[in-house]
Amino acid sequence: MKWTELSKNDLLKLRGDAQKDYADCVSKRLHLDMSRGKPGREQLDLSNEMLSVLNDPAQLIIDGVETRNYGELGGIRQCRALFADILGVKTEEVFAAGNSSLSLMYDTIAKAYTHGLLHSEKPWSKLNKVKFLCPSPGYDRHFAISESFGMELIAVGMNEQGPDMDAVEELIKDEAVKGMWCVPKYSNPEGIIYGDETVRRIACLKPAAKDFIVMWDNAYCVHEFEGDFVPFKDILTECRNAGNPDMVFEFASTSKLTFPGAGVACFACSEANMAYMKKLIGVQAISYDKINQLRHVLFLKNKQGVLEHAKKHAKLLKPKFDAVLSALDEHIAPLGIAAYHRPKGGYFISLNTLPGCAKRTYKLMKDAGVVMTEAGATFPYGIDPKDQNLRIAPTLPPLSELYSAMEALCICIKLAALEKLLKF
Repeated sequence: MKWTELSKNDLLKLRGDAQKDYADCVSKRLHLDMSRGKPGREQLDLSNEMLSVLNDPAQLIIDGVETRNYGELGGIRQCRALFADILGVKTEEVFAAGNSSLSLMYDTIAKAYTHGLLHSEKPWSKLNKVKFLCPSPGYDRHFAISESFGMELIAVGMNEQGPDMDAVEELIKDEAVKGMWCVPKYSNPEGIIYGDETVRRIACLKPAAKDFIVMWDNAYCVHEFEGDFVPFKDILTECRNAGNPDMVFEFASTSKLTFPGAGVACFACSEANMAYMKKLIGVQAISYDKINQLRHVLFLKNKQGVLEHAKKHAKLLKPKFDAVLSALDEHIAPLGIAAYHRPKGGYFISLNTLPGCAKRTYKLMKDAGVVMTEAGATFPYGIDPKDQNLRIAPTLPPLSELYSAMEALCICIKLAALEKLLKF
């Protein structure tokens, strides 16, 4: 029977068992981390060859460009072409930079505040109020960027096709709404792929703000861990065809493919936006690390090389996601005390406890020695209105540690649920 259908006496007995299980769990003095979507050591080892792919000084000059010197603000052509092939855009629409797409996202918003975007009448810092749409559950670091600039964050619900577009289309009638965060493929944390109709409606938006911007974080564009590569609509082309060529900035990186701390990130946008952004970026930088860009081109080679490398990651990741889902299927699903998504790519599993139990589950896990992303982090301002969403990040721990972490999580979900049910 579902626990919500049990008598109080049955629940009291189950709580006693759960408390004993939890005490045993705490006694193991675990020290495990499932808080962030970091690649595990075995994944990092897949790219070790990249450390020696440059072994001749003659390689450092490519098409007449001296990669050791200043110049090529937007990145070497070969690196931009590699990203363009992956994303389905034109090479001229790609700016290849340093190792962090998050930094590029922050910088784009910062420039909107200091200078305004291409179609801004004035810098956002001169406006009385700036609002930003935050599909939720979503990525806490996106929300943190918006919050750090004093924006008003507006949560938008998610469904199986992506953001609630009826709500989005209504909210953008407000001129103060300046943009929206999007993780369109294997969204963080729910693993949802935006449906074609959702992408079309986003591209066709008619916002009141002339400088409305879609921040399209395509972080997991090649990160299937089950099944074949899933092609995805090019948002730049969709926006251009809809008469909104300058409305979107797309971001991607090699962080989950090679070395997160030493990868290459890019943004893609219309050529008009590119000319405007290069003008601003040219004041703060002369060029980025072209040697690292070249190293990635020589190692990954082309889109097919990227997809083959991604499959190596998938072989390591699938057993970890299977371990999480198997534990939840066996110990949680039959009890009716939590729901969760079954992604086929990306880096996370989204779990919804009974309403009012996420913070308690998080604390129980922390006290048992297992660190997770803090409850509420997947919503603007860290406030989950139902206090039910938790993000599971299975990628970093070795499989043996992941089994222990999931055993602890199932115990904590049960105990938090029983405490909640016995309050009524």
